[in-house]
Amino acid sequence: MSGNTFEFKKFSIKQDKCTMKVNTDAVLLGAWVNPINEKNILDIGTGTGVIALMLAQKSNANIIAIDIDNNSIEQAKENVLNCSFAKNTQTIHTSFQNFAASTNLKFDLIVSNPPYYPNSVKINNQPRSLARHAETLPFEELIFGITKILSFEGKFCLILPKQEAELFVTVAKQHNLFLTKLLRVRTKPEADTEKRHLMQFEFKENGYFESTLIIENAKHFDYTEEYKNLTKDYYLNF
Repeated sequence: MSGNTFEFKKFSIKQDKCTMKVNTDAVLLGAWVNPINEKNILDIGTGTGVIALMLAQKSNANIIAIDIDNNSIEQAKENVLNCSFAKNTQTIHTSFQNFAASTNLKFDLIVSNPPYYPNSVKINNQPRSLARHAETLPFEELIFGITKILSFEGKFCLILPKQEAELFVTVAKQHNLFLTKLLRVRTKPEADTEKRHLMQFEFKENGYFESTLIIENAKHFDYTEEYKNLTKDYYLNF
């Protein structure tokens, strides 16, 4: 495995052109989402295409992966073409706003590892800054587009830092998208290490399930059995 290629058990991700490399957030979301019975899936801000390929590995769905960054979508396209089981996966260079306004499709599942830290100081690398900040895809615009193209029985899943996640839940509810499933992610057993929320939203407010995942035990790189079980279909070491 080199810095330009990330090897999973059943596919490889080249990432020499992409602004955002493979990271734990993307792998957590791709492993957590259950796409088994879905027919049409949309991956917003696909980057390298890693989440789209993780979902393709465990489903027969038609998958569309979009990204506003040209280098990222070229990288995602390359990774999709090199993946034997991703024949039903399509990459499109477009913003989510334009896609949502122009498509006639309805999606059973929409996933996103979206821009975040709307109020933080921008980093110097401009493409990476665009990928990490919410200016190009504000939460209001993301949620509005989701409500247009998500099927009535569909699910929208995403991962965000804790503070941004709590804000997102409030904004989503204002648009009649309700949190039905939440996974709180801690890096260590201590409560103050809760860093990420994986969330599932639906149009129906008829149930709610919450759980917590701890990534490591007290020692660094001593991964918990729960984390290994979640990601074992993908990571080589598990």
